[in-house]
Amino acid sequence: MRMEKQQAAPGGDGCLTGVVRVPVKIVAVLVVLPVRAVWDLLVLGARAARRRVLAPLGRAAGWVLARVWRYALRPLLLLLFYWPWAGLWRYLVVPVSGAAYTWLLRPLGLGTAWLFLSFGRYVLVPLGTGIAWVVRHAVVLPSGWLYREVLTPAGHGLRWLVGWFWRLLFVWPWVGLWRYVLLPAGHGLAWIGRYVLLPPLTLLYRYLLAPLGSLLVSAWHLAGRITRALGRGLRRLWRGCVVRPAAWVYRQVATPLGHALREVWRTSRAAVREARAEVRRVLFGGPPREPARSRARTLGSTTAADAAPAPEISPRERRG
Repeated sequence: MRMEKQQAAPGGDGCLTGVVRVPVKIVAVLVVLPVRAVWDLLVLGARAARRRVLAPLGRAAGWVLARVWRYALRPLLLLLFYWPWAGLWRYLVVPVSGAAYTWLLRPLGLGTAWLFLSFGRYVLVPLGTGIAWVVRHAVVLPSGWLYREVLTPAGHGLRWLVGWFWRLLFVWPWVGLWRYVLLPAGHGLAWIGRYVLLPPLTLLYRYLLAPLGSLLVSAWHLAGRITRALGRGLRRLWRGCVVRPAAWVYRQVATPLGHALREVWRTSRAAVREARAEVRRVLFGGPPREPARSRARTLGSTTAADAAPAPEISPRERRG
C-alpha cells in the first residue's frame, strides 16, 4: 500500500522508475539480505572465538614459549656458543699471550733496542764525529780563511773601484758643472734680473700695462652694455616695423581675402559641376537631377554642405 501510494503521489518519478525499482528491491530482499545476515553471523562468531578461544590460547602459547626460551633454549645456546669461546679466551689465549709477551716478545724487543743503541753509540757516533772533523778541517776552516783573507778584501777593493769609477763618470762631472758653472751663472742671472731687468719691468707694468689692462676691461664692459642696448633697440625696431605690420596685414587683409577666394572657388566649382551635369543630361538623356545645393545636403542635417561658413575670427579679435 505504501509503495502504491508513493507511485500514485503527484510529482513522483513515473512508471519507468517504479518498474525498475521493484525488481531491484526483490533482488535485495532475496539475495543481499541473506548474504549480509550470514556475514554478520560470521563476524560475531569470529569476534567471540578471538575473545574466548584465540586470546587465551595465544597467552598460554606465549607463556610456554617464554618458559622454553628461559629454561631450555637460552642455556643451550650459552652452552654451545658462549661458554666454550669465553673459557678458551680466558684460560688459554690470555695466559698464552701473556707468557709469550713476558718470555719472548719483551726480551726480543729489549735485545733489539740494545743492539740498535749499541750500534748507534759505538759505531754511528764515532763515525759521525770523524766525518764532522774531516768536514770542519777540510771544508769549513779553508772556506772561512778563503772568505776572510781573500774574498772579503777582494770585495772591498772591487766595491771601492766601482765606486771610484761611478764618482769619476757620473758624480764629479755633474757636481763640478753645478758648482763651478750653473750656480755662478744662476747667481749672475739673478743679479741681472734683480738689479737690471726688474726695475724697468716694474715701472712698465705699474705705469703702462696695469692702466692699459684696466682701460681694456672698462672698454670691454662698456662695449657689452652698448651691444646689449643696441640689441634691445634692434629687437624693438624689428617688432614695431615688421612683426606688428605683418600681423595686422595677415589679420585684416590676408584672412578676409583668403575667405573670399575660398568662397569664390567653392561657388565656381559648384557651377562647373552643375553645368557639366546639365550637358551630360542633354547629350545622353536622363531624369532631371536635383540642384547641387539640395544634393549636397548631409544625412540628418538641415543645412547644405556648401553653405557659406561662418566668418573665422582670430583669437586676438575674440580677445577684443
